Amino acid sequence: MRYSIKLSYCGKDFCGWQVQPNAPSVQQTLEQALATLLREPAGVTGAGRTDTGVNAIGYIAHFDAAEGLDTAQLAYKLNAILPRSIVVHDIAPASPDFHARFNATEREYTYFLHRSKDPFADSWSWLYTFPEVDFDLMNEVAQALAGRHDFRCFEKTGADSKTSICTVVQAGWQRYTPTHLALTGREGGGDYWYFRISADRFLRNMVRAIVGTLLEVGRGKRSPEDFRALILPADGAADPAAGLSGSAVPARSLAGESVPGHALFLSRIRY
Repeated sequence: MRYSIKLSYCGKDFCGWQVQPNAPSVQQTLEQALATLLREPAGVTGAGRTDTGVNAIGYIAHFDAAEGLDTAQLAYKLNAILPRSIVVHDIAPASPDFHARFNATEREYTYFLHRSKDPFADSWSWLYTFPEVDFDLMNEVAQALAGRHDFRCFEKTGADSKTSICTVVQAGWQRYTPTHLALTGREGGGDYWYFRISADRFLRNMVRAIVGTLLEVGRGKRSPEDFRALILPADGAADPAAGLSGSAVPARSLAGESVPGHALFLSRIRY
């Protein structure tokens, strides 16, 4: 019988979701815990990969096991033996053809950034102290991401994706007040921001590369036109191998540097 499992994890202790030969992963840790409790191997399929250090909230996976499991008791026992960096929220019977990855219709990522020193935010938000950053301009430019496009310029070199075409539903920056400030009656002002983007699928390292490139626009290091030129037509009419200046360079090198992974969250999955 098939079961869905909803969990959240802090990525700092893992090489990412997917099993790796010589490094700890969330998938491996969960499979080992399930095998211990079920007393048989338990393969777990997740909604998608997350890179080293990247976090997830409400992540969805599925596994197959005997019919009639006490799912509430299983979730309780899993939380007892899993490390504190992983929490299981719910386990429930699923239809036989449910697939955590292929049935997902939309995924959402959120990247957190703070502009001044904050020891309480450093573990999940990136300290970015460059003095002048135009968030309004970055928001304006980010609207070009929406729609069905070829995002190969933001894909990690060597990735094995069959296609680099994705459909972005929405993308933009938003200021916010973190909980530890709100509890004291303070507001975040312009010091706390998050970038949120949702799409039908994402390429490896895509969100971190987009954020890094947008920050170059916000600093005045890259023009809005240059950013828009990185978002290629889905019909393949443009050839990024030619480069923005016409020289032959790898596509990924045209975009900006990737931002650190610890501030990135896979924040929602829709089915």
